[in-house]
Amino acid sequence: MLDALRAYFRDKLPLTETQLNELTGLLTPRQLAKGEVLGRQGETARYGAFVVRGCLRSYVTDERQKEHILQFAPENWWIADQHSIRRHEPALFAIDALEDSEVLLFGAGFYAQLSAFGPAFQAFFYELLQRSLAAMQRRLIGVLSVPAETRYQEFLQLYPTLAQRLPQRHIAAYLGITPESLSRIRAERAKG
Repeated sequence: MLDALRAYFRDKLPLTETQLNELTGLLTPRQLAKGEVLGRQGETARYGAFVVRGCLRSYVTDERQKEHILQFAPENWWIADQHSIRRHEPALFAIDALEDSEVLLFGAGFYAQLSAFGPAFQAFFYELLQRSLAAMQRRLIGVLSVPAETRYQEFLQLYPTLAQRLPQRHIAAYLGITPESLSRIRAERAKG
């Protein structure tokens, strides 16, 4: 599992072998079974994850027990309730595995030790967080004001492998539509 993280950083940030070893020392390899919960909404999050294999999701459950998916995290994605981990407050959302997955877990101490890896590493994670914030802002605006067909196209661009891997109900929950509406959108696209 650690080789996947090494490859990820080699493509994005030049780290020495010593830095890579120190970084991997901050992460805990873990296998998650499909459906296994990494963190529950309302409980203090203990871990975030780098996904080596499989797919995780973050989601909220409303008072009617309807799930609203905020993010998918397939291979080489990071997922965490940053606020809950860093501030030890109740999590705003839950995280679970949609497929059998291999992940590298990190806790609150991970952030505190980023400075030891130097300014380039801190800048990399700052940029990662900024991109995540911008993506969530675009997603919020999209859910509020963009037609479902366009949101589905954006989903396909952002997550090109997931349309074939995930159940339709999860994709619909991400898009904020019913599975039946997603079926109609897919049928229209197939007609083309």
